[in-house]
Amino acid sequence: MEIRVLQYFLAVVREQSILRAAESLHLSQPTLSTQIKNMEKELGKQLLIRGTKGSRKVTLTEEGLILKKRAEEILELVKKAEQEIALSDSIILGDVSIGSGETDGLRILAKAASNLQAEYPGIHYHIFSGNADFVTDHLDKGLIDFGMIFGQVDLKKYNAFTLPSKDIWGVLMPNDAPLARKDVIFPADLVDKPLILSQEEINGGKLMQWLNVAPSDLNIVATYNLLFNASLLVEEGMGYAICFDKIINTTGNSSLCFRPLRPALEIPMYLIWKKTQMLSKPAEKFLQALKDSLLPTISIDSMN
Repeated sequence: MEIRVLQYFLAVVREQSILRAAESLHLSQPTLSTQIKNMEKELGKQLLIRGTKGSRKVTLTEEGLILKKRAEEILELVKKAEQEIALSDSIILGDVSIGSGETDGLRILAKAASNLQAEYPGIHYHIFSGNADFVTDHLDKGLIDFGMIFGQVDLKKYNAFTLPSKDIWGVLMPNDAPLARKDVIFPADLVDKPLILSQEEINGGKLMQWLNVAPSDLNIVATYNLLFNASLLVEEGMGYAICFDKIINTTGNSSLCFRPLRPALEIPMYLIWKKTQMLSKPAEKFLQALKDSLLPTISIDSMN
């Protein structure tokens, strides 16, 4: 399967029409139709559902949706490779891509990037937000250079070091909530309360161990992937969000407050990158700047 044909396919997806896609690609409609049909023949699957004579709009089959996702990933990797190869040895230009969950610990990386900016203004940074599964999936596919994750690290697959920051778990709630009168929150305080929990933690994270009850025994009214969205539910009185500190502003005129858990629940934070992936020059410069800014505070778990 050629890269060029994948680009043709995505153009059809974007335009929802073979005719309009052909015009945008400066091809004839029969030529583009033939290319798409040859791709379907090669894969042995129908990718597009062609419209009737009264409608030229095309839609994707289930297999077409799968190819769309993978084609976008492939073309992004091709673009990244072309950019890295094209760069001069004497000039450091390019992108550093980082995957991270929502955490105040990202400030550590931001400080290193800021320090590096004066010397290498041609380095640009791209932050992708998601949970640990999202981060490791993007690392494994080569779509990002580094990941910030919490908890255990597979040191067979990744280089890693421990960052000098820990996220503290607690409860986000309205200032006038009954639990807001407490300085700290114990597991027994939450078992009968409407809770808003992280989707990742519900599947067996440290938080569920701390609560020491099965999810089915809790009153879970909502789950979240991004805490900002969960904070809106909290503001509207839906329940208590169990989350990390310092992500949502609870100072000043905020209607929300944060109370830490007891016993305290802290999660170590790691920067990881694939052992089998050669870092680009911008990524190497960023990693060195990060090490320089943190030494001797970092704990090195595995490095090449």
